[in-house]
Amino acid sequence: MTDQVDLILEQWDRERPDLDVSPMAVVGRLSRVARRFEERLAHTFAEHGLDAAGFDVLATLRRTGSPFVLTPKDLAASSMVTSSATAQRLNRLESQGLVSRTPSTVDGRGKQVLLTDRGKDIVDGALSAHVQTEHELLQGLDSTERQILASLLTKLDNS
Repeated sequence: MTDQVDLILEQWDRERPDLDVSPMAVVGRLSRVARRFEERLAHTFAEHGLDAAGFDVLATLRRTGSPFVLTPKDLAASSMVTSSATAQRLNRLESQGLVSRTPSTVDGRGKQVLLTDRGKDIVDGALSAHVQTEHELLQGLDSTERQILASLLTKLDNS
């Protein structure tokens, strides 16, 4: 099966035979697949009034278990974004009534972020749809292929 990346590789091979462009076969396809996946997932999140960033915060709080509370610092570390980006996400989610910020019960100077009941309902619905979308995105692979791909991606991520 030939795709756009194959065409690009052929063109570079013709124009620059002195270069080994074989990494483009992987990186190009990863980029294309990632864009397509992000678009589909964004659509799923939008159906629940969320974007990927908001879903990330809500899902992080939800998976911590009851009472669904974290510090802004812990949320920033979990999502690997800056504290100012986390603050912007929290401002938006708080204005929608999906999270609330209260003084820390451990350190009165700090804040804690609590997933509201409404936020829990929203993220639970979005999560079910999100997982279904992921299943659909991976339907071309059987379970063994999914495990192999996940293992290879982990290896790349850790290299």
